[in-house]
Amino acid sequence: MCSRTIFRFLTTVFLPLVLFSCTFVQDRYPTLPPGPYRAVLELEYNPIVPNPKGAPIPEKTNLEFDEVTNGALPFNMDVVYVNDTTFRIDVHNGEEVITIPPQNIQTGRDRAQGRDTIRIEFPVYDAYISAYFEEKVIEGVYVVNYRDNYRIPFKAFHGQDHRFTVLRKEPAADISGTWAVMFGKEDETPYPGIAEFKQNGNYLSGTFRTETGDYRFLEGTVQANKAYLSVFDGAHLFLFEALIKEDGTLSGTFRSGRHYLTNWTAKRDPDFVLKSPDELTLMNEDIPLSFSFPKADGTTVSLNDPAYNGKPKLIKIMGTWCPNCREEADFLKEYLANNDTRDLEVIALAFEQYGADDERSWAAVRRYEENMQVPWPVLLAGPSDKEAALNALPMLNKIISYPTLLFVDRNNKVKRIYTGFNGKATSKFEAFEQSFKASVAELIVSDNAE
Repeated sequence: MCSRTIFRFLTTVFLPLVLFSCTFVQDRYPTLPPGPYRAVLELEYNPIVPNPKGAPIPEKTNLEFDEVTNGALPFNMDVVYVNDTTFRIDVHNGEEVITIPPQNIQTGRDRAQGRDTIRIEFPVYDAYISAYFEEKVIEGVYVVNYRDNYRIPFKAFHGQDHRFTVLRKEPAADISGTWAVMFGKEDETPYPGIAEFKQNGNYLSGTFRTETGDYRFLEGTVQANKAYLSVFDGAHLFLFEALIKEDGTLSGTFRSGRHYLTNWTAKRDPDFVLKSPDELTLMNEDIPLSFSFPKADGTTVSLNDPAYNGKPKLIKIMGTWCPNCREEADFLKEYLANNDTRDLEVIALAFEQYGADDERSWAAVRRYEENMQVPWPVLLAGPSDKEAALNALPMLNKIISYPTLLFVDRNNKVKRIYTGFNGKATSKFEAFEQSFKASVAELIVSDNAE
């Protein structure tokens, strides 16, 4: 074979291999590969303990529905590179995308274990994921700092974009619409809710509204006569399962993290209503609105400070740990930025998981201010326990929800108290937005006359 023929042969055979190899190297990433991941949080605690008689597990007694997922809460996320070496993580729940920026993500190497590590800290919330990663799998734990020994196993698998299952079983029914819901086991005090579902084939989305707020953007599936929904936003870990019964009703279980498991039942009822958010929290008329609480910089802010004299005010009762409070804050920020509010003031009263005298509460407030960039002061008012919060604000008859929003006129008279928050995941958000604008307009045009 002549040298020219040999050269052509080598070029034809080996050059594509070289080019392919170069392309393979260029497509490698320093840490996680980009693209979709299916993540799972194992809410079911499965300790290896003797149970020869098969005794009922206490938290599963009185359940009306036999769970299928066994507490496995799935959610979806994307790794998105912003340059050659750094990436963000987008967590998906229905229409909502929660972005974890590069500065909240640390990667490294555990030399003792010889494994790559990642730590994902959630903006605002005092929680994080600590894990090892190898090739296309991330495995570790989700940790909530303000709960004792609250560690939930976490796994994520690259290249998977389904949530609960890849199956496409023919749904037994289309459950789109409005449902009257009752939560609670036989030994619990029941509480009502309203489910708002949208189904498209097997795909299911929606939320639950309760008298203390909504359950965020839920996403899931309907498979034959079973329905599944979940949400994970860094603070909420909600998992719903349900059986679509032959009579058209629903019966299922609801998990909130590892600490809460209960039943829920539902029937179609487009006319079912909850108690109005304006009727849940009232003023004790014999106690005027007044407070003084500290800021993170050490200064104390009082409602009676000269800076607030004669001005209308919104008093936001909240917690930095509360997703509904965060959504309400986003709404307020957008409203203030896009409307002429004249001399309207906003003050946030934070009731924290660690209490008022714990440095970790101050750290939570500072982290909240840094991440949220709110244009109003955030005061540390006390612990998140609702009885303690009521002691801090005795002019209210009760505190049943974070957030609670007080509309206060120029004379420090409370004109309206709105309990909870019906966010963008619900059908009531637009109505809230309109009533909010009307209430603020009334505060702004009011005068100081007694």
